[in-house]
Amino acid sequence: MTWSLIARDGDDIGLIVASRFFACGAVVPYVGARTAVASQAFCNPIWGTEGRVRLETEPAETVLADLVSRDAGQAIRQAHMLDASGRFAAHTGAECTDWCGHLIADDHSVAGNMLAGPQVIEATSRTFADSTGPLAARLISAMRAGEAAGGDKRGRQAAGLTIHRGEDHPWLSLRADDHADPLGELDRLWQVAQERYVHFTTGMPTRATFSGSPTRDHIDAAIAQADARRIALGQPSQSHATDS
Repeated sequence: MTWSLIARDGDDIGLIVASRFFACGAVVPYVGARTAVASQAFCNPIWGTEGRVRLETEPAETVLADLVSRDAGQAIRQAHMLDASGRFAAHTGAECTDWCGHLIADDHSVAGNMLAGPQVIEATSRTFADSTGPLAARLISAMRAGEAAGGDKRGRQAAGLTIHRGEDHPWLSLRADDHADPLGELDRLWQVAQERYVHFTTGMPTRATFSGSPTRDHIDAAIAQADARRIALGQPSQSHATDS
């Protein structure tokens, strides 16, 4: 199952995944403050949990080679990963379902199996490389390009997006676990996040600032400004939230 994209943009680490498999966003991504692992095909979550820790101090190729050598099921595994120094590594097992393969670029990696063909990961990579703007938007647009090139040959069901900004906890984590257009749903959720959520995160505690922001005045001001801009442009809220 699955294709996914790992990317680094400055201090931001992002991982996005889509699949004709329920809740792929829960089982594929493992992201840390400076590292990321996508464990897919016949997923082994230990590759993710162990890998993202070891990648803080070990090269991606070393970690991956060790995981492959220890796993009797490596032929049906697929994984790609990013270490703390910005190096990528990938493995596609010999018994993963066609089409399967991976691609590594300077600032991102893409891997997939059960795909319509190699054009899926090629379109995903090319679109990401050619894009600018917020990392979340770039990741979503890249995956939608891969979907337009054929995507998962079985269809669509779920997608997930996680971004970390130098912390062990995510800055953004979105999932569509069972949806007819999961990448479209992630795009909607990203639009909703920009209405309030991304402004709220500016006051969240970090390792460097344990208490975060002592007040929310600047957060409320930023939300009000964002609302004013959206209304001035005639853009309705994308949120499904209701008022009591």
